[in-house]
Amino acid sequence: MAGVNAPDAVIVIGAGIIGLSVAMHLQSAGVKTVLLDAQTAGRGATYGNAGHIATEQVFPIADTSILRQLPRMLLDPMGPLRLEWRYLPRMTPWLLRLVANMRPARVNHIHHALLALNQKSLDAWQQFARRWQLSQWLQVQGSLLTAEKPQSVLALQQHGARLNRLGITNEWLDAQSLTEREPALAPSQLGALFYPHTGHVTNLDAVVRHLRTTFIQLGGVLRENCAVEHAQVHADQTVMLHTACGPMSAKQVVLCAGAHSRKLTRALTGVEVPLDTERGYHFMLPSETSRLSIPVTSVDRRFIMTPMDTGLRLAGTVEFAGLHAPANMQRARQLLQLAQPMLNLPLDNTNASTWMGLRPSIADSLPVIDRQGPVLLAFGHQHLGLTQAALTAQLIEALYFNFDPGVDMHPYRLRRF
Repeated sequence: MAGVNAPDAVIVIGAGIIGLSVAMHLQSAGVKTVLLDAQTAGRGATYGNAGHIATEQVFPIADTSILRQLPRMLLDPMGPLRLEWRYLPRMTPWLLRLVANMRPARVNHIHHALLALNQKSLDAWQQFARRWQLSQWLQVQGSLLTAEKPQSVLALQQHGARLNRLGITNEWLDAQSLTEREPALAPSQLGALFYPHTGHVTNLDAVVRHLRTTFIQLGGVLRENCAVEHAQVHADQTVMLHTACGPMSAKQVVLCAGAHSRKLTRALTGVEVPLDTERGYHFMLPSETSRLSIPVTSVDRRFIMTPMDTGLRLAGTVEFAGLHAPANMQRARQLLQLAQPMLNLPLDNTNASTWMGLRPSIADSLPVIDRQGPVLLAFGHQHLGLTQAALTAQLIEALYFNFDPGVDMHPYRLRRF
């Protein structure tokens, strides 16, 4: 395929849900937009994530309590965390930055920065869904965070009270109320926090296909199987990309490459971002289309069950092994063993499928959403990429056109590193 000289266009690198959303905003605003992806649109982390619009998650991905639990979790083959020991030397700098961000002042800063994004994320998603005819796949009926240990009940009740003080509405459901809301749950579930202002996407693949088609109908150009191998900014501020499709140049680029953004950020801006990869897994049960009505997360088992049009998705776990290690699908299959005790009746795993994807996690748990000359950046959303996608697209559009984004962008700037 021939190269592209697009001096009047913006090239968006990465066609996951964030890149697609950004490309839709720019193209519909009259900006000629070229969207590139190393695979096919939406086939990375977007394809297999939990589908949860998790606006209630407003704290860093790790805190000091995790440090105390770390030895036990790492020794538990069914545990939510796995570290490939051969990868440890490479990720040690990231881990040290992660621990440094556990200081109380940093935790408070990160918390407020996540809160600022998540408070606007559901409304942004609802606007986005209405504008682009996605509402049939967006359910806003709430979600549950359950407990099955007495000590977890108390901890969740305290957590819920804290969130209510912050304006994140939730309600404690005792065992009876929980059973009335989700009859499929077993008596082992002693109670739950119900978050009414959360949602979930019932068919991620359908959303991606619809956005992809609409983007092209709007005049956008999509180049799939077109990995960006190298990038540079010339003295005249033209951006030059060397891709699997040939050379491309543009007046501006938007980097939305998720877990693959670190190398390109360094090439385009000179900044080394402390970004590493959390590998997540899912186990999909296509025969389970009506077991649950809303997403259910277990605080004790540390995974989520999300009802989708295509079945029940069991998702979670964190694995640190880098970008290139082969998937360990036993971790996906273990999710079935975690889920079964939470439910009254056996799950039907006929034609079940497994998946592994790469979450882009920055050591301070915050994304990069910024502009550096001709380079705009939108990556590093860790577990909240789907949640914050529609809002991130709004913010990038504001940065592109230089108007007030309505959010203090300081915490998400690239030069914070």
